[in-house]
Amino acid sequence: MKIIIAGACEVGSHLAKLLAASGGNDITLIDPVEERLESIAETADLVTICGDSSSIKTLQEARVARADLFVGVHSASQQHLNLASALLAKKLGCPKVVARVSNEEYLSYDNRILFTDMGIDLLFYPEQIAAQEIVGNLKNTGASESLDFARGRLQLSVVKLDADSPVLDARLIDFSREISTRFDIHFRIVAVSRMGETIIPGPDFKFKEKDTVYLVTLRESLEPLLRELGLAMLEARHVMILGGSNIGRMVAGQIAATTPDVKIIDKSRDVCLELSEELPASVKIVNGDARNTDLLIEEGIRNCDVIVAVTDNAETNILACVAAKSLGVTKTIADVENLEYLRLAEEMGIDTTINRKLIAAAKVFRLTLSDKVKSIQYMNGTNAEVLEYVVAEGSHIAGKSLKDIDFPEGAIIGGVIRGTEAFIAVGNTQLKTYDRVMVFSTPAAAPAVDKWFK
Repeated sequence: MKIIIAGACEVGSHLAKLLAASGGNDITLIDPVEERLESIAETADLVTICGDSSSIKTLQEARVARADLFVGVHSASQQHLNLASALLAKKLGCPKVVARVSNEEYLSYDNRILFTDMGIDLLFYPEQIAAQEIVGNLKNTGASESLDFARGRLQLSVVKLDADSPVLDARLIDFSREISTRFDIHFRIVAVSRMGETIIPGPDFKFKEKDTVYLVTLRESLEPLLRELGLAMLEARHVMILGGSNIGRMVAGQIAATTPDVKIIDKSRDVCLELSEELPASVKIVNGDARNTDLLIEEGIRNCDVIVAVTDNAETNILACVAAKSLGVTKTIADVENLEYLRLAEEMGIDTTINRKLIAAAKVFRLTLSDKVKSIQYMNGTNAEVLEYVVAEGSHIAGKSLKDIDFPEGAIIGGVIRGTEAFIAVGNTQLKTYDRVMVFSTPAAAPAVDKWFK
């Protein structure tokens, strides 16, 4: 696939590297700053063009008429450039165009239709996607992160093993047999992240302290399974949000109706006034500095179930969450935009990290796969994504048992949804036409996975 990416900011840079690494793609990256292009070209196999992506001459130089996909991902402050570039790319012959926006108004149903009529196939707002990820992680769970499929009947949860976990040094096969025998619990561990490496575990795999475990369960199996892993369920009734950013505002607005106690702390008086006018009266707004631990204690941080740190400074978010942990907060969520800080944040004990760049790149990455992919989600702590496929009639995987197929290395099928039924995938599972299948895959394995479902 020939793909043109306009914008070498962090979202564009990561997306370019992701698509180049997955293989089989011809990538062209456009940006007006030569230094940014040189830095990316050193680590990724792609063509760079230094220029203005809203210039017809630049787009023609990039051979936009021959491209399969155009993505405008300049920074949030350059929304107009993304829109103009995408519209020009469409008029010049590119069949599918995508633009990053920073205005939530554009994403309403009527306005999306307006942009579709103009020729833009997809708009995405990274801050909105990040807010939705955070709200999803505030559900009743002891996992640091979770994704729901089939309205929650099938769940992918992420748990981190500490020094007190009862499963340390246990073999995966022994743990699975014991849990299945004692509780009749059905689950599958699809991956483990250890020291920055993503592992697809085999039967003899042994759990270690600080492992991040990705497991697929049925909804009713999650709570007893978490107990066996030494974790407790959490109900987020008292939530403190540090930072009145767009993310913080959207999270507060979405949870206000169902969460008894929501509080936002922001250092800008003007921002606090805007929030007080926009958000429901039940959301408490405090003008103060999230770096001030005494203020956090005064505002009741010790009684909070969850801290969501979404200021515009990654260091502040990380340190605030570390402080919250030391004060007894059960769950911490931090917006960490500096990619180099992600692993550091996890090593410092932060439960969940959110990175808009990675989430947005995963959303665009879906467009490079077949139309049988119904959704794609980025999972924190690993370079892998969760793909949801529909088994097509006549596809290579239809009618075959999982044990009999040579599924790509770096990918694993975790669960299946068939009509109203959801079940965990095992060796004898035979996939049928129209099954919805949850696949955990590294970017490098994704194109090979895609071929099985075509």
